[in-house]
Amino acid sequence: MCGRHQAIPWILSCFLLASQVQPLRAEEHGEEDRLKRLEERLARLESNLERLIDVLVSKSEGESSPEARSQLRSLSQDVQTIRAEVKIEATETQEQVAVAALEPPAVDPQPDSPADEIINVPYSGYMEMHINHDQINPTTLDFHRFVLLFGHGFGERIRFWSELELEHAFVEGGKASGELELEQAYLDFLIDPKFNFRAGMVLTPIGIINERHEPPAFHGVERPFVDTVIIPSTWFGAGAGLVGDLGNGLHYKTYVMGSLDSSFFSAEEGFRDGRQKGFLENGRNLAWTSRLEYRPRSGLNLGTSFWTGETGFSFRDLNGRLKMFEFDGRYRVGRFEGRGQFVTTHLGDAAEINQAIRRQVGINPNIAREMRGFYLEGASSLVPSTFPHDLVGFYRYESFDTQYRMPQGFFPLEQFDRAAHVLGLTYFPHPDIALKVDYNVMGNASDLIKSLNRWNFGIGWWF
Repeated sequence: MCGRHQAIPWILSCFLLASQVQPLRAEEHGEEDRLKRLEERLARLESNLERLIDVLVSKSEGESSPEARSQLRSLSQDVQTIRAEVKIEATETQEQVAVAALEPPAVDPQPDSPADEIINVPYSGYMEMHINHDQINPTTLDFHRFVLLFGHGFGERIRFWSELELEHAFVEGGKASGELELEQAYLDFLIDPKFNFRAGMVLTPIGIINERHEPPAFHGVERPFVDTVIIPSTWFGAGAGLVGDLGNGLHYKTYVMGSLDSSFFSAEEGFRDGRQKGFLENGRNLAWTSRLEYRPRSGLNLGTSFWTGETGFSFRDLNGRLKMFEFDGRYRVGRFEGRGQFVTTHLGDAAEINQAIRRQVGINPNIAREMRGFYLEGASSLVPSTFPHDLVGFYRYESFDTQYRMPQGFFPLEQFDRAAHVLGLTYFPHPDIALKVDYNVMGNASDLIKSLNRWNFGIGWWF
């Protein structure tokens, strides 16, 4: 067989390698310098490919020349390097795509065409299924979430976004079952990149997970304990406020929205059951919340947020002002990613709220005056960057205490001073699909009541 026909498989292989490198949109990352470098590499790659094809086609013998093999190796290395960089950028985008459609654009909001009225696509969604096993309770298999998101652009200056979630697969009236929730449904009025108005059902901009809770965006089958118990994720409500990009990597959100109801607070779950969720919320006691994020360069994201509001409106003559402060950080370099978060809360009139609830239900809820939690997490890819899929190992340490400081006359329940070591793996057969397994080593400060360790298995995806 002539060299021209033997060259065809080589040419096809090179073309398939090159075809896997997709240019990134500047508006998705906001890093024109990185995009420019990738485009320059792609141009060199195309030039190398053309030279290699010329060499292979010109061969009339069976084997390719040393020059062709050398160029092929160089081409393959270049493709692998670019794919690795694109993979890092795509992973960073995973955490932000769901909220990218929510953010005001970093450029002139006037679109070039009607197709540009909404960032990304006007619909999205995510789903996850879990298996949970501990030493005592029955093993459970749960289709935990099915979520659909829809958006629409009203001309050049008004954008709509929504999120409808079905939890635990089945809702039946009058019985304990799943939940159907409208977690987001708001309008953005685009005025200026630094100053835009938002109104409707909004997510509280507290911490890492509450706004970025899609399964491929975090490690571990279940969301972190700190982001479940101390910060009652998913936390949403009716509200309105401002969002914007201040430039130099600074982004902000500030809302006035419905408060929490302290009549549903508890010792174990903290403020979680106090969320009003936009259902006939008390309109005379509104909360104020804000978040500021600093993204100075690729891979680094620093954030801080606070929330304050009166929560005692279900009781006569009680203020119950709750203050929550949080800061967090995320950093990705090469194959390693780290993140951490700290949150502290203070509840005014905690003793009076405990007494009021005890008079109503006959049981002391033992709600703390202060709650506190933090976690640190490290993760690293365990396979070469040239591997078509990704396997990530991670470890997270969490400390969360819903009885950190008690009001006068009340004593802490030590079983609610808790800690967790979470060790696991996340396998990405596709950047938008995550297969997860983790083991939770649980502990608390009580000598009598022990926490249960558990295995978790899960699969989550989004589109």
